Amino acid sequence: MASMQLAGSQAIPSLGEILVETRDLSKVFRVGESRVVALNRVNLQIRRGSFTAVVGTSGSGKSTLLNMLGGLEKPTSGEVFVAGQPLHLFSESQLVTYRREQVGFIFQSFNLLESMTALENVALPLSFRGISKQARLLRAKAVLVQLGLGQHVNHKPGQLSGGQQQRVGIARAMAVQPTLVFADEPTGNLDSKTSEETLNLFRAVIRRFGQTWIMVTHDHHLASFADTVVSIGDGRITDITHTEHSPHNPDNLGQGVPA
Repeated sequence: MASMQLAGSQAIPSLGEILVETRDLSKVFRVGESRVVALNRVNLQIRRGSFTAVVGTSGSGKSTLLNMLGGLEKPTSGEVFVAGQPLHLFSESQLVTYRREQVGFIFQSFNLLESMTALENVALPLSFRGISKQARLLRAKAVLVQLGLGQHVNHKPGQLSGGQQQRVGIARAMAVQPTLVFADEPTGNLDSKTSEETLNLFRAVIRRFGQTWIMVTHDHHLASFADTVVSIGDGRITDITHTEHSPHNPDNLGQGVPA
């Protein structure tokens, strides 16, 4: 892998236009009388259709950066744009709409409702968009089938393996057809083999659907599955590395996916 040192704002190599851009993005938290700088003048560009991993240790600022881009927190200073939209100027109601309409989240703990089937879990976010029950169940089933879970649509989380539960989480994020998908330590509860299979699945999904994914992780090996690795420490981007991977065949999506 060839590494290039960040100098100002670095564009992440990809085929698409710039989708995400931050300009001197900073976040400061107050803890009692202390001042904690979580992000310190971060400048970053991410292109549409790319898979980016933000890697760093605990407290490095990676999760804070994800929260800024996902509209979960507002910056202390600086600017953040997604598809030309100035998130830093959005009201709370505008941020809620942005998260509902344009963002998909994948979590370490899966965050599936135990009382619901895989199908119902995937369809749930669509209900907040006013989509009819029949339409959202049809879309949810189609996504589950694409991810190789056609035989498990009526299974509840307790009847699924960890890898299968994470695929349900991926399907839930995909079903809303988001502009951006954010994955927060998505393999933290999976064994190493299933983690690698899941990351390969991420890549296949991105290639087939042309989505833009941003993953935060502390694991440099798992980060290497992304197209681009953004290293962060003490709230600053320290390095950007572009990786090369053999091409995936998106027609094989759903075949040989983690069980």
